[in-house]
Amino acid sequence: MNSVNPETPTAISPETVQKWDNRHFFHPWDTVGGEDADRMIAVEGEGIYLIDPDGRRFIDGPGGMWNVQIGYGRTEMAEAIGSQAMKLAYHSPWAFASEPSALLARRLAAMAPGDLKTVFFATGGSSAVDTALRFAQFYNNLRGLPEKKRFLAREKGYHGSTYLAASVTAKERDGNLLDTEKRLVHFLPNINPYLRPEGMSVEDWCDAKVADLEAAISVYGADTIAAYISEPIMASGGVIVPPPDYHRRTREICRENDILYISDEVVTAFGRLGHWFASEEVFGIVPDIITCAKGLTSGYLPLGATLISDRLMAEICDAGGEDAVFKNGYTYSGHPVCCAAALKNIEIIEREGLLEHVRELTPHFQARLNELRRHPIVGDTRGMGLVGCVEGHPAPGMSERERLAIDQEFGNRVDAKCEAMGLIVRPLINMCVFSPPLIITRPQIDRMFDILDKAIGQVEAEMM
Repeated sequence: MNSVNPETPTAISPETVQKWDNRHFFHPWDTVGGEDADRMIAVEGEGIYLIDPDGRRFIDGPGGMWNVQIGYGRTEMAEAIGSQAMKLAYHSPWAFASEPSALLARRLAAMAPGDLKTVFFATGGSSAVDTALRFAQFYNNLRGLPEKKRFLAREKGYHGSTYLAASVTAKERDGNLLDTEKRLVHFLPNINPYLRPEGMSVEDWCDAKVADLEAAISVYGADTIAAYISEPIMASGGVIVPPPDYHRRTREICRENDILYISDEVVTAFGRLGHWFASEEVFGIVPDIITCAKGLTSGYLPLGATLISDRLMAEICDAGGEDAVFKNGYTYSGHPVCCAAALKNIEIIEREGLLEHVRELTPHFQARLNELRRHPIVGDTRGMGLVGCVEGHPAPGMSERERLAIDQEFGNRVDAKCEAMGLIVRPLINMCVFSPPLIITRPQIDRMFDILDKAIGQVEAEMM
């Protein structure tokens, strides 16, 4: 297979594509001197597979970037996108309304828990989170509480790359040479039950993590804290599943202290855990605000959304702010083609019963994941729904600096060996995470874990 040069009718070689990519495309989270990255070239996608220029097929373990719910190569998605592009490719969200954005807003309002019926469209997860954080400050300004501006977030949380979203992100082992807004953010300690002291029960660990939130409120004062932002499952932090009842208890504390609860469902919404949204159906809470993106369009086009409680909108009006302008927005807010893609994506998920499919496959997926604990080099496995993480433990007893290099080696080796056998995983230092397309079948799950099992065994033989 060859790629086509948009400037000429002649085909160009995969080697040339790779050369141009190395030279000109500054990828996300890339090194400054990354001109020899030589990334695998994807020329085609089909179902759960990515296909390279030589026709080799790879199971897309990460599901793109946690987002390719319905899989690749869906003809009806392309047709819906093309049809809307021909009918109305764009309109200003400041001056006009359109059918796709209105229909999608109504659809999301019907799917969301509780009274989250007001929908603000963004361009992706980062801008959806930024919108939520800015709205929290806007809300308190209109209520006459201008000092209520601080945000509480969690270590290992990831919320995006725009300035405010990056400021509430804390993946400490990654390091960060970019500036963030440290004056407005306080991070709660890691909630990962895997880290609890030996002999401590999960229930006691939950008590301690809830106490971390109470302590932060005591130190900073509820009158200075605008919102607490929390992923139902911390995805990029290593698929960290909180102890049972953690979300419900922290939600209650936030409500008691007039602190908005923002549930960042950029990863967990649209079927990843077998439901449209995980907050209420899985964790038993109704947040004040939900952010979502990724699976909203299954990666076919970029789109994000911030869902806001009608209670908050009513409180603003009651405080005399009904004419206040929320001066936040994007050129592509409510983009009609992106909204048409989202509507078709939701239709496919619903028609093909993918939410039920995920719930049916979850026990087998999680059982195969947990079987990997038999490897001595594996410290932990964890997950929920069709998302999982294998955490390696190749260097016990070393300093953090020494262990970091070896941990990175573990992740990179597992990644390379899986790729050689036809599986893409996402290495995160000493962890490998995966969230395959929701259309994956039981035999495909077995194939994925068979490869991962073999790769971990090979790395174990080399490193231990």
